[in-house]
Amino acid sequence: MNAKTPVWIDVIILSYAKTDALKLMTEQSIQSLIDSEDASEVSFNIIVIESNHDLKPYQYPNTNTVYSDKKFGYHKYMNTGINMSENPYVCICNNDLLFHPKWATEILKAFDQDSSIQSASPLCSIHHPLITGIEPNSGVYIGYEVRREITGWCLFFKRSILKKTGLLDEKFTFWYADNDYANTLKKHSINHALVTSSIVDHLESKTLKTFNQEEQLKMTAMERFYFEYKWEGRSYFSYLNRLLKSKKEINRQIKKTGDS
Repeated sequence: MNAKTPVWIDVIILSYAKTDALKLMTEQSIQSLIDSEDASEVSFNIIVIESNHDLKPYQYPNTNTVYSDKKFGYHKYMNTGINMSENPYVCICNNDLLFHPKWATEILKAFDQDSSIQSASPLCSIHHPLITGIEPNSGVYIGYEVRREITGWCLFFKRSILKKTGLLDEKFTFWYADNDYANTLKKHSINHALVTSSIVDHLESKTLKTFNQEEQLKMTAMERFYFEYKWEGRSYFSYLNRLLKSKKEINRQIKKTGDS
């Protein structure tokens, strides 16, 4: 009897290991991922896109660690990993996750039981019961609400959906990336589900705190304005005008903070 071929999943993790603590966080996330499944049944092709070039040529254990020469962008870096891989399932992840046993198996089961589901998120046993009231092992919830069915820290989808959606929109560099993903699925009538028997805990990223105030303000404003232009009917002229005004206001706030 031939041994069963494992299901292969491309897992793309973004990391900015600017400190030893953040590097350890990435390492622990990877280890919990590896330990979560029997490799003879489910195997992971793990690609880490690491933003701290001072670590180069360090390779996180059991991964292909890449140091991109491109300016950081959440979707841009995820697309790098997507383009480097070719397995039928893709999972894009933060580096601050704790993967519980059989989390991927449970999502694959949901895909098998309902072929209309082509994208999924696992439940976070910290976030979901507290914020949404959804408990572990309470069923499969189809929907597109961000931080409910759509958990941007861990998105698992069939690679085949990219034929409809195209790659991720690289104009979203951090904020609103999950909102854009949700709207893109809705636009193309691709069902997404929260699979509550699949558990991946989100430890709430400390990475954002490594960006300075100016970077955080600019990312937030630019993403919001572009999202409203793309999805909410604002004109391109309005988008550019608001962008220009926001840059002036951000610079004013930064100067005011520096002077105080």
